[in-house]
Amino acid sequence: MLQVNGVSLQYGSKKLFEDVNLKFTKGNCYGIIGANGAGKSTFLKVLSGEIEPQKGYVSLDKNERMSVLQQNQNMYDDQTVLRTVMLGYKRLVDVMDEKDALYANPDFSEEDGIKAAELESEFAEMNGYDAEYQASQLLNALEIPEELHYALMSELDAKQKVRVLLAQALFGDPDVLLLDEPTNNLDIKTVRWLENYLMDFENTIIIVSHNRHFLNKVCTNICDVDFGKINMYVGNYDFWYQTSQLLARQQKEQNKKAEQRAK
Repeated sequence: MLQVNGVSLQYGSKKLFEDVNLKFTKGNCYGIIGANGAGKSTFLKVLSGEIEPQKGYVSLDKNERMSVLQQNQNMYDDQTVLRTVMLGYKRLVDVMDEKDALYANPDFSEEDGIKAAELESEFAEMNGYDAEYQASQLLNALEIPEELHYALMSELDAKQKVRVLLAQALFGDPDVLLLDEPTNNLDIKTVRWLENYLMDFENTIIIVSHNRHFLNKVCTNICDVDFGKINMYVGNYDFWYQTSQLLARQQKEQNKKAEQRAK
């Protein structure tokens, strides 16, 4: 479970969030919505740890893994496409590199053998022996052809890089998945594939998106960022809209009655 406890963040005189308390639980997909400049993407960065709040904290079980859709398309230009996807599960790649380096050592010792056995065991627990196949399957589904899987990221165009970074975020079934505008630069066919993928995803998803149809399809909850508060509603975008309109009408009627009483 990802938990937000008393989080407040302010830039100069502008309060983005104040005393935010939320719980994001397994099996749910949360859509983060709000006006431009309300702080939706900033809130994702707080959740990921990229930005530290001035007050409060975000907690995640130490055994759970968070994956974030990277926004810097040139971040992995010196890596192959396949390795870029696998770097979505960095510990898996670190273990793979470490054991490969041990086996490449011409003076392989008994101590190296013990360490290699430990790494092999950890690698197997992370499903490492199927990692390249799973990465390739994601790339194929996102229409990155196999002849590009071992190409450098620098050789891809911007739209292809977006798809590779999306595959990276999805790779390895993370416990918490953070997606900021994941449908940008995707065609309708790929967006439909992503919708189906996320609807079958069994862990926690948190999404910032302006695509109302997409939010309607995948979200179980909506988090509305407004006036420094983040209110959570159960249901998809349409349900949130109907609920918010009803609440607005009720508030308007209450204000009108209060004015009448005052008169």
